[in-house]
Amino acid sequence: MLVARKNLVQEKTRLALSVGGVALAIMLVLILDGLQVGMFRQITAYLDHSEGSIVVAQDGVVNLLGASSLLPPETQEQVAGVRGVDEVVPILSQFVILDLHGKKQPVYLVGYTPEVGGGPWEIVDGREPRNDKELIFDRVLADRHGLGIGDRVEVMDRQFRIVGVSSGTASWMTSFIFLQKSAVEGLLSAPGATSFLLVSVDEGREPEAVLTRIARLTDLEVLWKSEMASNDTRLFARFFSAPVRLMTGIAFLVGALVVGLVIYTATVERQREFGALKALGAPNRLLYLVVLAQALLAALLGTAIGTGLAQAASAVIMAVRPQFLVVLEADMTGRAAVIGLAMALVAALLPARVVAQLAPAEVFRR
Repeated sequence: MLVARKNLVQEKTRLALSVGGVALAIMLVLILDGLQVGMFRQITAYLDHSEGSIVVAQDGVVNLLGASSLLPPETQEQVAGVRGVDEVVPILSQFVILDLHGKKQPVYLVGYTPEVGGGPWEIVDGREPRNDKELIFDRVLADRHGLGIGDRVEVMDRQFRIVGVSSGTASWMTSFIFLQKSAVEGLLSAPGATSFLLVSVDEGREPEAVLTRIARLTDLEVLWKSEMASNDTRLFARFFSAPVRLMTGIAFLVGALVVGLVIYTATVERQREFGALKALGAPNRLLYLVVLAQALLAALLGTAIGTGLAQAASAVIMAVRPQFLVVLEADMTGRAAVIGLAMALVAALLPARVVAQLAPAEVFRR
């Protein structure tokens, strides 16, 4: 380990390049992972904060965000009458496009009944709508367009006044806005329409039995809320998971190549020293350990710095673009260490081969 450290620190510029390459690679890997985790949380945010444990949808609809649902008018009453059902919260939802200052902005419109539930889980300013001409707007979207309490927004050719601002209702893809359910019924020209029912089970009842009873009703899709959230995650993950994995792989290769190049150069430049060790009887195993220790020192130092850079970069990203949520979970630090170790192992392969092929006599003849 002492030889490895000496070889590295003799060329401080080279060491800085090696550590910097690993740090940037680790930072990119962590940021990409954090973005993906954040996207998943944003996708399921509404279901995670909504009432109940069971979701009732139109037959064949297994996603909240991925499909439109329209339930038969009598469904709410039928579900409410099922033994074991405590509460039924109806919502009417629809993707719509807003025209905000000449820019098209997709939003997910949720119609709910304030007295019953199904609305925003955190109102940071203002109040809930009291009539069909008021709405709650997402804070991130409002800030981006300079909107606030009292401003008017056109939704599907009708004017609504912002009376509340919600937090946690924005995502990289869309933002949630909330109106009274009767207002959305008017927008869609569908009096009494309902998209989904959020069902709570009586305390002490067996949830599986209640779900089975609801499922016996005809022309309905009945799922656990967690199952529908997973379906939404899988649906949208198909669009960005593959590119994220590709970029993560590229970052790993770049980090490994940077460390490998530095260690290879340091090894080639010190062939005489390694040859001398061989001539003195040092086995290849010991020389391999020296090369691997050099790579490990650079990779682990780069991993520590890269983890700190990722924390700082995530804060900057969310400050500049708050619609992007970067979640760096505790286990990601351990994963970064594993990635750094893997980089060191890959980076040590070629230098180790150079050491193995050294012939002491030929080294001293040069």
